[in-house]
Amino acid sequence: MSEKVAAIEGEAAAPRHFRYYDIIMAAFVAILLLSNIIGASKPSYVTLPVVGEWSFGAGVLFFPISYIIGDILTEVYGYARARRVIWTGFAALAFMAFMAWVVVKLPPAAGWPGQEAYEFVFGNSWRIVLASMTAFWVGEFANSFVLAKLKVWTEGRHLWLRTIGSTFVGQGLDSLIFYPLAFYGLAGWPPEQLMMVVVSQWAIKTAWEALLTPVTYVVVGRLKRAEGVEVFDRDTNFSPFGKAA
Repeated sequence: MSEKVAAIEGEAAAPRHFRYYDIIMAAFVAILLLSNIIGASKPSYVTLPVVGEWSFGAGVLFFPISYIIGDILTEVYGYARARRVIWTGFAALAFMAFMAWVVVKLPPAAGWPGQEAYEFVFGNSWRIVLASMTAFWVGEFANSFVLAKLKVWTEGRHLWLRTIGSTFVGQGLDSLIFYPLAFYGLAGWPPEQLMMVVVSQWAIKTAWEALLTPVTYVVVGRLKRAEGVEVFDRDTNFSPFGKAA
């Protein structure tokens, strides 16, 4: 690599203010929370030729956007700053779970007819909360780690390989952890449907990443130019508990 890249790496390692980092963090957390509130626990289906009905989790339509944003964060700002965003998202999920538990447990006012529906929508069991937070934590850190390592190994070339490859690993772990941990053994989730949803989630999330690769290229390119940064995680501490950037 050239001296120019090395100089940019040294600059990226120093504390500095970025114009769009906070905005991207906010978008990441918002999509993460909305995907978990609205779509995580509802199975839907499409009818495929020969196969018939194929089940998938409704949240898969939007949740992969958080992984795309995670890819952009790691690619542009580096693993350490992506790690801060992941922990922020994790804290937001924890607070959302706590708030939902408190609000559901509060006694409803006399005559209010919505308590049962409210409990159905927001009264997630400890299993779903634990599964969601565990899957997110493992999947996001795996996604960021793989992308950062691939960027070094490819010397910054083949962005498509980094984004799709990291999503394949991260989303695979997310799906394999969340659905069995949250729903295995519950009524309405027979094992064959559960595994079908796991495979569907994995495939659809990875396909989303591949489909939106041109958008990722545009966003990454513009952000790098706007921020004046190109980060290579050659000497980064990849522990999830490492020092914040």
